[in-house]
Amino acid sequence: MDNQQERIRIKDIARLAGVSVGTVDRVLHSRSGVSAASREKVEEILQQLNYQPNMYASALASNKKYRFACLFPAHAEEDYWVDVENGMGQAITAFSDFHVSLQSFCYDQYESGSFTEEGEKVLNARPDGVVLSPASEEETKELAHKLREANIPYIFIDSNIPNLSPLAFFGQHAQKSGYFAARILHLLAMGANEIVVFRLIYEGRLGSNQQLHRERGFYEYMKTCCPEMKIRELNLYAKQPEQNEKLMNEFFSAHPDIKCGITFNSKAYIIGEYMQAYGKKDFHLMGYDLLRRNVACLQNGYIDFIIAQQPTVQGYDSIECLCNHLILKKRVKSCNYMPIHLISVDNIDFYFDTHVYDSAND
Repeated sequence: MDNQQERIRIKDIARLAGVSVGTVDRVLHSRSGVSAASREKVEEILQQLNYQPNMYASALASNKKYRFACLFPAHAEEDYWVDVENGMGQAITAFSDFHVSLQSFCYDQYESGSFTEEGEKVLNARPDGVVLSPASEEETKELAHKLREANIPYIFIDSNIPNLSPLAFFGQHAQKSGYFAARILHLLAMGANEIVVFRLIYEGRLGSNQQLHRERGFYEYMKTCCPEMKIRELNLYAKQPEQNEKLMNEFFSAHPDIKCGITFNSKAYIIGEYMQAYGKKDFHLMGYDLLRRNVACLQNGYIDFIIAQQPTVQGYDSIECLCNHLILKKRVKSCNYMPIHLISVDNIDFYFDTHVYDSAND
C-alpha cells in the first residue's frame, strides 16, 4: 500500500460521502443495516479514491477463529499423505496469528461408502473450509453439493474433478503425468515388445481417481506412439499383501521375458522389494512418490525412476489458499498444477520436498 493510500481514513470517506463512520465501516465489511442510497454513496467514494482496505490488519483485529478440515485416504506412518499433512501443519503454524486450526478425517479408499461416511463427519464438524482428496466422482459430487449448500469452500488436492467446481485444485495433471511416464518407460524398455502395469486394487477397485487418470494418459501414449507394444496387467492386493509375492511369482513364471514395468500408485516398493529379494537386477521399474521404501529401492537399483509431485508444497498451499480466500479476501487461482519431477538415483540427493517457503507475507 502506498503512502497516499495509508493517509485515507474511514472518517475522510464518511465526510466525502456524507454518512457516518459506522456506515462506512458496515459497507467495508459487507454488513447489513445500510440503506441502498448510503451504500451507493460510500461505494462511489471508495471507487474514486481507489481505496483498498488493509485486510491483513482487519483480520488480525477481528480475533475470529477459523476451523479447517481435511479429508484424506487412511494412511500409514511413512505414506504420501503424511507429507501432505506435514505441509498443512506448516501452513497452520505460518498463519497462526489468524487463529486457524485443522481437524483431520480419513476414509478407506478401497471401501465403497467410506468416503461418504467420513464426509458426513466433516459436515457435522461445521468447518470454515475443507481440503479433500476426491474419491469416485459420484461420492465426491454428493459431498461437494452438501458443502456448497452449507456455504463451505472446498479445495481438491492430489486428484481433481473440475466439474464439481472446487475453490481450487493442487496436484499434478494426472493424465499428462501418465503420458509422460509412458514416454520414459518406452525408453527404458529398449526395444522390448512387452511391458507390465502393476495395479493395486481391492475387489476390483483402484485406490484413487489419480491412478485411473494416470493410466489413461499412459495408454493414450502407448496407443499413439507404440501401438505394437503388448501391455500386460498384474493386479496386486491392497489388503492382502501376503498374496502378492505368489502373484508375482506366477506372473514372471508365465512371462519370463518381461523386463520392464510401472505402477501408478505410491507403493512401487512392493515390486522393488520383490525384485531385490529375487535378485532381479535386470528388471526396469517406474513408480510414484518419494516414500522412504521407494527411495531405498531407487538407491539400491531396483527402481529406475520415481515421479515426484511435491506433497508437502501441495499441503501448505491448500491451507494458504483457504486463508487467502476466507481471511484476507484475496482472489485465488483455481487450478494449481504441480511440476512432474523425474527422480533417479543420480539426482535424488538434490531433491528436497520438505522445505516450504513462508508466503503468508507475500
